[in-house]
Amino acid sequence: MLAWGAGMLALLLVLLAAAACLALRGSLPSLEGEHPLAGLAAPVRIDRDANGTVTIDAANQLDAVRALGYVHGQERFFEMDLMRRTAAGELAALFGPAAVETDKRRRVHRMRQRVRTHLASFTQGQREAIDAYVAGVNSGLAALDARPWPYLLVRRTPEPWTVEDVALTGFAMYFDLQDAGNANELALWQARPHLPAPLWNLLVHDGSSWDAAIMGGPRGDAALPGPGELDLRTLARPATPIAAAGHGDRPALGSNNFAVSGALSATGSAIVADDMHLGLRVPNIWFRARLRYPDADAPGGRVDATGFTLPGLPAIVVGSNGHVAWAFTNSYGDWLDWQELPACASGTEATADDPACPPVQRFRERIDVAGGDPVELDIEETDWGPILHRSVDGRRLALRWVAHQPGALTVGLMDFLRAGSVASALEIADRSAIPAQNLLVGDRDGTIAWRLLGVLPRREDACRATPVHAAADAPLDPPARCPPWELGTSAGVARVAPDDGRLWTANNRVADGEALAKIGDGGYVLGARAKQIRDGLGAREHFDERALLDIQLDDRSIFLERWWRLLQAEAARGDAPALREVAAAASDWSGRADVDSVSYRLVRGWRQHVHERIADGLTGPARAALGDAFLMPNLPQLEGVAWPMVSQQPAHLLPPRFESWQALFEDAAIQLRDELNAQGPLAGRSWGERNTASICHPLQRALPALARHWLCMPADPLPGDSHMPRVQAPDMGASERMVVSPGHEDDGIAHMPGGQSGHLLSPFWGAGHEDWVQGRPTPFLPGPVRYTLTLAPVR
Repeated sequence: MLAWGAGMLALLLVLLAAAACLALRGSLPSLEGEHPLAGLAAPVRIDRDANGTVTIDAANQLDAVRALGYVHGQERFFEMDLMRRTAAGELAALFGPAAVETDKRRRVHRMRQRVRTHLASFTQGQREAIDAYVAGVNSGLAALDARPWPYLLVRRTPEPWTVEDVALTGFAMYFDLQDAGNANELALWQARPHLPAPLWNLLVHDGSSWDAAIMGGPRGDAALPGPGELDLRTLARPATPIAAAGHGDRPALGSNNFAVSGALSATGSAIVADDMHLGLRVPNIWFRARLRYPDADAPGGRVDATGFTLPGLPAIVVGSNGHVAWAFTNSYGDWLDWQELPACASGTEATADDPACPPVQRFRERIDVAGGDPVELDIEETDWGPILHRSVDGRRLALRWVAHQPGALTVGLMDFLRAGSVASALEIADRSAIPAQNLLVGDRDGTIAWRLLGVLPRREDACRATPVHAAADAPLDPPARCPPWELGTSAGVARVAPDDGRLWTANNRVADGEALAKIGDGGYVLGARAKQIRDGLGAREHFDERALLDIQLDDRSIFLERWWRLLQAEAARGDAPALREVAAAASDWSGRADVDSVSYRLVRGWRQHVHERIADGLTGPARAALGDAFLMPNLPQLEGVAWPMVSQQPAHLLPPRFESWQALFEDAAIQLRDELNAQGPLAGRSWGERNTASICHPLQRALPALARHWLCMPADPLPGDSHMPRVQAPDMGASERMVVSPGHEDDGIAHMPGGQSGHLLSPFWGAGHEDWVQGRPTPFLPGPVRYTLTLAPVR
């Protein structure tokens, strides 16, 4: 009886495994053969290489984007679904109550309703092509023998793709690349009244000696105020310190792009490099594709463009078309403002007795919850935007964000496929709108250019929503009623054909003067990465694609060397046992963020803890005044203040809880030593141990522990870090790398982590990931054909 029972149980488990395998295999995309696709004018050929990179040969643009939609729908529908739901605040309908709070934070922006209202400004004359793409997505999804496998886990049925969802995919990038809660400006706005002017100026110093703008000079490190101007020992301070959590050292979502003109290349064509830094996952956010079709409006009457697409959008986001290569980095401009609304005697409505109160519209949004009851969310909006914060005395803060305004997003990127020169690419940029980016373009004639691409707030000079970025002696209160700003153009914020033939951006401050006044400071990052790229470009007079890849992979720690010297010097004097222990373990300075380096990890950690203590001291008076209401601001330029402080060690700027600067250094060393000793001896704590890849599918945590590894890439130790060109963290870094010269795409280089396919049984699951880890040059163009699928018109 026991043997019979065990046998039946084993048989049942085999049958369940077979059923699960069949269900999984049923959602595999079609790679070969011939399949019908309604709406095509002529057959479309879809080739795939060993990495799953797609080449689409079509008779016209509509057939090409319809086929691209078909492939996206088969390979990436679940990931596309996450993008639209993230932007619209609709994740709880898939994942249940755990996603409700996330949905509330997104739903308050009412993005789906805004898209519906302003859909015409998004489609911008490309509605026929977008409709073809949407139809292709839904046809690809319907052609699968089973719904995509993630829906089996969440026990839901995918909903069809719509034109609205194409726009929401773009708005998901707004949420990724900009702070939809404007948290840092809120934190600074709250703190400013409680900080004397010299202290405020230190806290918001907007540059350092590492600045590397392409227009304008460096700000330099802060000039420290004397004891007669500022003495931290005389100011209010909180009872307990807080951990500032590595402020100024947070990995920033953004990118590197840089280019050299034809005067510096052997072919006379420009060379463009791009690596976009985003959160990493399996599959990758991008999908590699090549589109080829006749087009009378394209140079030579034909489009042949290769690059990285974003599933959900019918466009190549970055790439090259044989005439022009284009690339992006996030701009970190000032794209959001708070407006303080007065407390109204009549509540929130304007009346004849209380005309200062702005009119308020009320909306009730329903959040559907899988496995639970719907949740209703009440939203109040003024002409400035949604009200997101309220104070105890009745004042309210409304948020104005470029993403809320009509015209904030268009499909202008689709036209880059037809660009024939830098000049025509810049004209296309004039009518394109995406989350504001540093566009870098180069053409086959050798010209290069930088331009800010995207829409900007058109603010009145004398009327800012909050005076966060104003001078320290500016009024603390904004004008009583600033009119809501509208969107303005970024045309003219550009640098074309620089004399030295070099351009670079790395999420740093790229401009000065009038151009910077238009862009604003939205938290641009420390310039160390940009400076290392600039200096790498300046060190040579002749370039090829491999030379630019070498700069992308540069993991030299130039930025931290002076901190290593400071650590060694401070350990050599005084009674500081933790400093001596850390310095001894870090004595062999590698000069790189390589995986075996112990010294890099220790110096980086010690500097981070020193920064935390300095940030704690600078914000102490505001924290003492605000108590639990205090919000810690992010301080990306703190290095420009911290280094003068640790170099000069002025007693009047020492955080008050320390008796001396060496006591502060020792305290930081104690924290670092104790954290790392818990893992083993300091001499064994390498950077690779800390910087180990954790790149997984979004549903990885939903599986039992034994099965989770199936949905992750290998846990490789990764070289690189934030303040150098090779930006890499466990789950953030270069989501793609591209080096390409227009007209010479055969010599181009591309990398992509996480693989092309979203199906774990696909031959393309994780394909190419190892080349990304190792930095091995792999071709930009698709390789030899492994699979061919033909999509046939339905007659």
